[in-house]
Amino acid sequence: MSRAFTREDDNDNAFADLGERPLSQHRNLVTRHGLFLIEDAIRSLREGLAKAEKASDRERIAKLSRDLRYWVARRENAEISEPEPDSRVARFGMTVTIEGEDGKSRNWKIVGEDEADAAQGTISHISPMAQALFGKGVGDAVVVSGKEWEITHLAAD
Repeated sequence: MSRAFTREDDNDNAFADLGERPLSQHRNLVTRHGLFLIEDAIRSLREGLAKAEKASDRERIAKLSRDLRYWVARRENAEISEPEPDSRVARFGMTVTIEGEDGKSRNWKIVGEDEADAAQGTISHISPMAQALFGKGVGDAVVVSGKEWEITHLAAD
């Protein structure tokens, strides 16, 4: 069949299968920095969407709209959580220094799901490591994936 006889709406459905970004079922705990990152993403996506609409770039509009819906939903249910400065146990928002059996140390800041980036030293509060650390203090040992770690330092940033 000639393309001349296809409906223009058929092209609009090409992006209908894009699908939504899944929202976590966990509480959306965020640090103040995490909330800033969410708000920055929303601003950036709105700017990009305006440019895509000006250019009539339907594929880009579909992707940016999907991502904007995700971040707006994350902003709506974000809960800022800050540790008490004098806390003696690991909590959300704290940086925890741990030492492995091999003597190597790692610093992990426990943050929200969207803010987590292991390469940057941040882990999600729902990660196995964070779950093992919660409520533990300096000198306590935790076991994650069969490996033992000792908490050597806690800091409420």
